[in-house]
Amino acid sequence: MTRFGDIGAAVIGSGFIGTVHIEALRRLGVRVHGVLGSSAERAAERAQAFSVPQVYPTLDALLDDPDVAVVHVTSPNQFHYPQVKQILAAGRHVVCEKPLATSAAESAELVALAAASNLISAVNFNTRFYPLNQHVRQMIRDGELGDARLVTGHYLQDWLLYDTDWNWRLEPEKGGRLRAVGDIGSHWIDLTSFITGERVTAVMAELSTFVKVRQQPTGPVETFSQERSTETVARQMTTEDTALILLRYASGARGSVAISQVSPGRKNALEWQVDGSKSAACWNSETPDHLWIGHRDRPNEILQRDPALMNDGGRSAASLPGGHVEGFADTFYALFREVYQAVAAGGAPKDPVYASFEDGHYEMLIGDAVARSAEEGCWAEVG
Repeated sequence: MTRFGDIGAAVIGSGFIGTVHIEALRRLGVRVHGVLGSSAERAAERAQAFSVPQVYPTLDALLDDPDVAVVHVTSPNQFHYPQVKQILAAGRHVVCEKPLATSAAESAELVALAAASNLISAVNFNTRFYPLNQHVRQMIRDGELGDARLVTGHYLQDWLLYDTDWNWRLEPEKGGRLRAVGDIGSHWIDLTSFITGERVTAVMAELSTFVKVRQQPTGPVETFSQERSTETVARQMTTEDTALILLRYASGARGSVAISQVSPGRKNALEWQVDGSKSAACWNSETPDHLWIGHRDRPNEILQRDPALMNDGGRSAASLPGGHVEGFADTFYALFREVYQAVAAGGAPKDPVYASFEDGHYEMLIGDAVARSAEEGCWAEVG
């Protein structure tokens, strides 16, 4: 494996995902030179906890650091577009959390800027990098499932079940007009598009808000935190708790997905099933080391993640032997390994496995179609 010790990085954002980025980069051998947080105090606390050498007071100061070659953007959604634009203008490679921007016009501009820069630009759709997802992608490319006919599944969570649950993603001015769809539905659509090679051309969507008034704490709240503030302000909700979406694909395949952030007991359950003309496959993120493969005329199979049993695609994403479970944090390591190999090589591969800015823009176009469909009560074309 390429050694990455000579490539320096910095992380914007000191919350839950920002620290996941730091840990994955450390494991990869990348030098994390500093962090830029929402406040100097918060960033300093996290920098000390993770032994990051410095805290940048501003993005300008971060970009003035000559040792930083790659910038990871994990800030709230409304900052992605201006920060990525400034990072590209400064000649730095960038890994941006999804969504790439808060509008398709912004994401289209970032696609053009990234293409003109010849810099490595990736969107952090990490669920692609569970090894069995890579394995199924190659199975489909090799024709083992036949033609894809039906793509179904769900992405269910419960962390916003109560009216006392709060996060900045609930605020459309910070997270965007789509919340559940933009936050987790985009992962499901990106993953299933990546696996099948299918592109969504039209959607029929229904969005629902069940918790219509929430209690917003007067102080900051970290994502997935169990701490509850005693001082709150009632706030009317305009973003969706759930979404039901029908999908049409360019090939003629059909699909459906249920998305929810208010499903009790479902902590982080992303599940997909692809029904092909020969066989089917099904996977769930809460049991990520097991893949169900369905057949008509012979017994069904359960494939346990094991590099010795997987194809080249699956093996390329795996880091541990069979029986040693690879989970959420491992996907970041595998994704960043692909990105930093491209940085070390001096250019992106022809068909990158990581999500490009074009993929991030595609998700924005789908989000626009979902919102339009829900508002108008009809099928909406993507793009």
